[in-house]
Amino acid sequence: MPRDICGIPSIDLLGEHITAALAEPTTTHGLARTLRAAAKEIELSRYHRASQRAYPNGLEERPTKVQIGGGSHQLDGFFNIDLVPPADLLWDVREGLPLQGNTVELLFNEHFLEHIDYPRSAKGFAHEAHRVLAPGGQVVTGVPDAAFVLDRYPAAPDQTTEMVERWYAKRSCQGDINTFLDLVNYVFRDQDDDPKYTPHLWAYDFEKLVQLFSEAGFTTVEPWPFDATLANPKREWASVYVIATK
Repeated sequence: MPRDICGIPSIDLLGEHITAALAEPTTTHGLARTLRAAAKEIELSRYHRASQRAYPNGLEERPTKVQIGGGSHQLDGFFNIDLVPPADLLWDVREGLPLQGNTVELLFNEHFLEHIDYPRSAKGFAHEAHRVLAPGGQVVTGVPDAAFVLDRYPAAPDQTTEMVERWYAKRSCQGDINTFLDLVNYVFRDQDDDPKYTPHLWAYDFEKLVQLFSEAGFTTVEPWPFDATLANPKREWASVYVIATK
């Protein structure tokens, strides 16, 4: 591993070596895919390390409403935490939540959970959500509903067309969605190796969300009636939302 002048492994120097390797025409397809994933993680690590240096003991302020992984869908009145800009704090929640325990009243996230690895990060997030929430506090989680597509397999061509138009109308992958099974695969692996989108790493349905948050210690996990004043209206179709209470 590349080392800096002090003999300590340097992530930034490693990133330079990866960039050079990707520019080599002899780098094979499989290796290039792996290197691109590593390069993306190095970029995210830079953001996270900068925030760690700024807040070595976590946030001193105590926001009562927090959104996780909202991307460009920022919520007014919420403290927004994400891996990439724009956000109030750039933080890798796979390493825990930088929030004080028993302080948050509402923790909101949608189409985030499926992008982190299971079980380590997904179960870790559920436990961290329980830790930071005040007694009676709630977490609202929305994900693509795996049961929605699995229940329709095999589907009629018109259903396939509707899903492609709703989910992938602006995506470059349309030409590669040739059958309904391709749509099923996208729910589980959405846009792997795409520079713009983060792939799906695990699929969820209502039953799995109930199990996940119940295991983390939540007293109740119930269906959440979609509220377009809070959630992204584009996410309602074919998604499943739950509200878990501490």
